[in-house]
Amino acid sequence: MADMVLLTREPLDAQAITDRVLRPTNGGVVTFLGVTRNNNEGRRVRFLEYEAYPDMALRKLEEIRQEIHQRWGIEDVAIAHRLGRLEIGEASLVVAVGAPHRKEAYEACAYVVDRIKDMVPIWKKEFYEGGEVWIGQYPPGSSSSAPTS
Repeated sequence: MADMVLLTREPLDAQAITDRVLRPTNGGVVTFLGVTRNNNEGRRVRFLEYEAYPDMALRKLEEIRQEIHQRWGIEDVAIAHRLGRLEIGEASLVVAVGAPHRKEAYEACAYVVDRIKDMVPIWKKEFYEGGEVWIGQYPPGSSSSAPTS
């Protein structure tokens, strides 16, 4: 089965996730990797930590997958997000979309990534040399401050 939404603390296998959407009927397969980079806003990032509200995050990821089906008629969508500590260069997000044509695969994949940032309760904390900071609101949409370590 191609459809997949996953939250895990284990490293993500981009090829295995992409393999879930490979079908003889899909002429376009697009895979997006969100990868931990070593800098942000002029500061050197040492590592990241992701936290989530797992039950709601999984529901929202499934909702996004359903939006792809309704909007583009695409059924082959796999979404996996990593939680916990990630080192520089590790993938935090893998989105794979298989569609009959490349245009729809590209559009749907970009849509998934944007929607995850907009609506899924997953939060990122960047650890810098000399400090740490939550990226974005924690939780999104609230006026409360981010938790501290």
